Amino acid sequence: MASSNRRPEHLAPPELFYNEEEARKYTQNSRMIDIQTKMSERAIELLNLPEDQSCFLLDLGCGSGLSGDYLTEEGHYWVGIDISTAMLDIALEREVEGDLILGDMGQGVTFRPGTFDGCISISAVQWLCNADKKCHSPPKRLFKFFSSLYASLARGARAVFQLYPENSEQLELITAQAMKAGFTGGLVVDFPNSSKAKKFFLCLFAGTSGTLPKGLGTESSDREVHNQIRFANERTRFKSLKGKSLKKSRDWILEKKERRRRQGKTVRADTKYTARKRRPHF
Repeated sequence: MASSNRRPEHLAPPELFYNEEEARKYTQNSRMIDIQTKMSERAIELLNLPEDQSCFLLDLGCGSGLSGDYLTEEGHYWVGIDISTAMLDIALEREVEGDLILGDMGQGVTFRPGTFDGCISISAVQWLCNADKKCHSPPKRLFKFFSSLYASLARGARAVFQLYPENSEQLELITAQAMKAGFTGGLVVDFPNSSKAKKFFLCLFAGTSGTLPKGLGTESSDREVHNQIRFANERTRFKSLKGKSLKKSRDWILEKKERRRRQGKTVRADTKYTARKRRPHF
């Protein structure tokens, strides 16, 4: 019982912890699948990609491909990297659309400069803070990872890392190495006052300094808080059978306007005339 509350990275290296039994949970545990999908949605939102445009993205710690499924659903192309063969085997079994690579992030990501339009990572980067071998130096591994990632991103692209920092020192270590590698940006915290819904996202900018997005659940307006809760808990009611609202429908337009508000953009207020059908002009 004493070990039940220990963090996964304290139990074993990731390539051993995520064995076949653990990997199966990512296809059989509905709660785990739901959490992974929602965090992927939020990470993509923070990337602030161009509307209605397919992008080439990197998914670090892609695991069984759950986050990649959402990238595909959104019309993007992607490459996934993971250190666990068992997780990648599940991804292959599930026939995900992205290309898969077995690799250790701490050894850097080796792609041509400017290859990717963005990068997401769900619950992976904190593993680099552990020294699983005598030769491992967490600061050096983090720096090598972030510096190689910086080079592989197109200028102006973003990288968004959802992470579970063990403490403030670990968070400072990760952020410091990212900034040392050339990134700008900072931490976005969703629902900071909730012990269960609180989520950390490290939002990094490559080559440019952008405005850091606001975390969900931080605004004082009752309407905005209501909209954020709706995003977190009820977004699926706007989805069609393929997982998306019908394009150009009222729900689709309202959802698009809400995304832009969360990105800090100026958007007209919703009215009863929003998305109304207009008569054609001759």
